Amino acid sequence: MTRDVKEIFIGDDAPPAPAALAAKVRTLAPSMTRSMQRVAEAVAQDPAGCAALTVTGLAELTGTSEATVVRTARLLGYPGYRDLRLALAGLAAQQQSGRAPAVTADIAVDDPIADVVAKLAYDEQQTLADTAAALDTVQLGAAVTALAQARRVDIYGVGASSLVGQDLAQKLLRIGLIAHAHTDPHLAVTNAVQLRSGDAAVAITHSGSTGDVIEPLRVAFDRGATTIAITGRPDGPVSQYADHILTTSTARESELRPAAMSSRTSQLLVVDCLFIGIAQRTYETAAPALAASYEALAHRHSPRTR
Repeated sequence: MTRDVKEIFIGDDAPPAPAALAAKVRTLAPSMTRSMQRVAEAVAQDPAGCAALTVTGLAELTGTSEATVVRTARLLGYPGYRDLRLALAGLAAQQQSGRAPAVTADIAVDDPIADVVAKLAYDEQQTLADTAAALDTVQLGAAVTALAQARRVDIYGVGASSLVGQDLAQKLLRIGLIAHAHTDPHLAVTNAVQLRSGDAAVAITHSGSTGDVIEPLRVAFDRGATTIAITGRPDGPVSQYADHILTTSTARESELRPAAMSSRTSQLLVVDCLFIGIAQRTYETAAPALAASYEALAHRHSPRTR
C-alpha cells in the first residue's frame, strides 16, 4: 500500500429492484423538475407500455426531451435508460403473473408476519456466518494492534453506518481510549487534518464508495494515521486509502431496506471483534476502565427512591 494516491473514484450503487420503482418515484418526485416528473409518473403508471418504448418514444409520449428521460432514469438509480427499460419489463412481467409484489428479494407484501420473522432471522444468521468465514484474521489482528496503540481514533460513517461508528466509539471510550465518531462530513475532514502518525482512523461504508466517508479517510491516510476500512466491497474506492481492510458480507438490499439490517449486523460483528481484541491487548487498563464506567452508570439502572 502506497501513500501517494491522489484521486477518489466514486462508484454507483446497484440499481433498485423493479418492484421498488413506484416507491422510488413517490420518494423522489417532489425534488424533480416538472418535465422529469412527467417521465417518472409515466413509467410508474404504465411499466409495460413504457418498456416497449425507445428513449425517443418515451420523450415524445411525455412531451420532454431524450436528455430529460436519461436524467430521470439516473435520478431513479439506473445507470441509463436501457437499465430502466429492463426494470420496467421485469415489473410488467411480475404484475401480469399475478404474484404479490416483493418487499425484499425473499419477502412478499402478503407474507404472514411469522414468515417475515423467520426469513429475516435466517438472512441475519447467514450474513453473520458469511462475514465470519470471510474475515481476514491477519488484517483483523493488525487493526486491533493499531487501535489499541493509537493516541486517538477517528471513526467515519454516514447513514446506517454512522450508527455502527457510534457503537465502536462508545465501546472504545468505555475502556479508556480516546475515540470520536464523526457523522458530519465537514467536521470529519477538519478533524482528520489533525491526525498524524500514531493515530488511527476507521471508515465504515458497506458500498465502499461513499464519498463523505472516503474523503476524511484519504486525509487521515495522507497525514500518516493508520487507516482501517470496514466494507462489503474490499475492491471499492475506500480500499485505496486503507492500510487494513475488514470485509463484511455483501448483504442483499432493496428499496425498502436501503440500509439493510444484515449489512449493519455484519458491521457490528466486526466492531465487536475489534473491541474484544483491543480489550484483550489492553486488559490491565481496559478492565478497570470498564468497571468504572459501569459503576458510574449503575444508579441510572436502579429504581429511584423518593
